[in-house]
Amino acid sequence: MTDTAFRFRQGSIPLLISIPHLGTDIPVDVRDQLTDVAHQVADTDWHLDRLYGFAQRLGASVLGARYSRYVIDLNRPSTGESLYPGQTTTGLCPTETFRGEPLYRDSGGPGADEISRRLDTYWHPYHAKLREELDRLKAKFGTVLIWEAHSIASVLPRLFDGKLPDLNVGTNSRQSCDTRIVDAIEAVLKQQRTYTSVIDGRFKGGHITRAYGNPEAGIHAVQLEMCQSVYMNESSPFDYRPELAAQASSVVERMISAALDAARSIRT
Repeated sequence: MTDTAFRFRQGSIPLLISIPHLGTDIPVDVRDQLTDVAHQVADTDWHLDRLYGFAQRLGASVLGARYSRYVIDLNRPSTGESLYPGQTTTGLCPTETFRGEPLYRDSGGPGADEISRRLDTYWHPYHAKLREELDRLKAKFGTVLIWEAHSIASVLPRLFDGKLPDLNVGTNSRQSCDTRIVDAIEAVLKQQRTYTSVIDGRFKGGHITRAYGNPEAGIHAVQLEMCQSVYMNESSPFDYRPELAAQASSVVERMISAALDAARSIRT
């Protein structure tokens, strides 16, 4: 169940839910370099293991990070290039919060050797497990859905204008999954009346969605970036709000179930 870089529960259906920004742990050697602001790990994708609690009932495999994205961001390319050229974002080993606050007491951040060490210690093990489980599910079922679970504060002027839609689906402009899966998700979004939504808006899918989604090979990847306001308090101590979360969780489960049904109907 546990590893130095992740927590994993193996399932029994062709669905892998990946939560790469779930972690809050910071190793002591890194923590000592960080500012007090960094210790709050505010940019965590808080409580998503709880909101996606239905995954165990469905029989999904679940992979979640143990360590904070402030240590290393598992949803960025190992080479560090930007996923959104020309737009403000955070990198492989972030030096600022989403709000532009410095993370390191020494503003220079980690050097090349330290970044390489973090890749070996945290990034590569997570991705090796992700690939291993995708390969297992693909061999068993022929078609696999990987669902990238994310959440973010609803208002972050440094990253986007105004308030973000509640549910932001990313498919790398419909390249990371079959269009029938997108259509199934869109149908669920149109049926519900509670949340605003967009497909391939500000967030089109991060590194995992883009790197692993390969519809021609039977691996379909979808990212959901959810506003934290729909299920929790967005300010410290970032409390979970069970009544709000129950409604959001129900809609997300319907989205995933529709996407999985569509994926199962596709033959490669």
